[in-house]
Amino acid sequence: MADQELMTRSHAGEQTAARALPANIEAEAAFIGAVLIDNRLIEELAVPLRAEHFFEPLHVRIFERILALLDRNAVVTPVTLKPYFEADEALKELGGIAYLARLTADGQGLLAPRELAQQIYDLALLRELVSVGRELVEGALDTSEDVAPLEQIEHAEAALYKVADGASTTKAAETFNSATKTALAQIEMALNSGGHIAGKTTGLTSVNEKIGGLHDSDLIILAGRPGMGKTSLATNIAFNCADRLLRDKADGIEASVGAGVVFFSLEMSADQLATRILAEQAAISSEALRMGKISREDFQKLSFASQRLAELPLYIDDTPALTIAGLRARARRLKRRHDIGLIIVDYLQLLQGTGRAQDNRVNEISEISRGLKTLAKELGVPVIALSQLSRAVEQRDDKRPMLSDLRESGSIEQDADMVWFVYREDYYVASREPKVPQGDDDAKAHEAHAAWAAEMERVHGLAELIVAKQRHGATGKVRLRFEPKITKFSDLADADRGYDYG
Repeated sequence: MADQELMTRSHAGEQTAARALPANIEAEAAFIGAVLIDNRLIEELAVPLRAEHFFEPLHVRIFERILALLDRNAVVTPVTLKPYFEADEALKELGGIAYLARLTADGQGLLAPRELAQQIYDLALLRELVSVGRELVEGALDTSEDVAPLEQIEHAEAALYKVADGASTTKAAETFNSATKTALAQIEMALNSGGHIAGKTTGLTSVNEKIGGLHDSDLIILAGRPGMGKTSLATNIAFNCADRLLRDKADGIEASVGAGVVFFSLEMSADQLATRILAEQAAISSEALRMGKISREDFQKLSFASQRLAELPLYIDDTPALTIAGLRARARRLKRRHDIGLIIVDYLQLLQGTGRAQDNRVNEISEISRGLKTLAKELGVPVIALSQLSRAVEQRDDKRPMLSDLRESGSIEQDADMVWFVYREDYYVASREPKVPQGDDDAKAHEAHAAWAAEMERVHGLAELIVAKQRHGATGKVRLRFEPKITKFSDLADADRGYDYG
């Protein structure tokens, strides 16, 4: 038989070693034979089988030619293949063109073509796994260059994730029909959520209405000057999204707009972040918590809040000085283990680049922002990355941030699908309090202080989320309430929201 002849060919040193790799050449021959009998089999495969998934080099070339001819709407048979393989030395060893005819002789492949394709695909993944393992061993044994075991582990995890996700080849093109079904599913989710969420929820109705929720594969940059509350907003969103998933699961709702969340905290420790979230949910000042200035009643509220949060699908990684490669490896692992649906990074400038990019800060930030966008697409989840702003904001009369204030690299704005700025006017008004000397009867000084107090009362507890860039919709501002004592953002009453779509 044709496949037996192929197996008995003598191989030189390199192929002798390769014989130990997982492969089934008989299955490859039978499958190619089935395709030559019925070309339509290619359209009905459950796996994205490509030429590189075949082990035998001759089969790789034959399958490549089959796909090329089918792409031109040609009928593929041993006869139509003949002109392309008359000079093929490997085929000559098997009896030349007669080998192509023998592939179709018994038609055994027609009995189970899908199973054959699946086996060829699975064995290709196993060979890819062997290749990753071999490279890992060779890299670990090679001490001629800089010894960087953690970096090697990160590369190995990335390679393994590609194997787990399919094969380390490019994603096959998606049909418009398939893309349309995905879009309709998202629209249905938005409809079921009350008509304003097409992605994951932020837990803030006014923000959801403005942006339509957090869309999968999006990179959202959340920026602000120190003291504006960007970390507070990020922890609020993290809790709200995870809590929604928990509540929906309890209610038996499968298509939840909530999600499991991982919070990469490069600035604060896990216990500091947990204290913040506990303070928000128990409505107790986080400062009072840290100092222990709470009553027994407050402690009981805290205990109830901690019990409620125990099952929350929220994971905190506070590893300092993470590289972008390390963060992506950890995110992949969490996605695989816990089906994470939202990633938050606090904050972008504390991440490190890799290799030569570290020599130039602008290039390093560009690598990091591109890496975060790639991660969002790769895992199919929204990524919120917090970012610093330049001090240029402080030099202007109007302290509201602009896109040009994003620090260190224009690539942040370029890579982001959305850019949000947190702005609290009361922060700046408070810093402008006029001093009135004690016992001073200066009417102007008292008048200035009274005017300041009136302005402070007007803006106290108000915050703006400025949507400066949005690929999916309009830009503008959303007004929110901010309670600094418990670091919590919430929706304003409908009459006070005052949307600005400018």
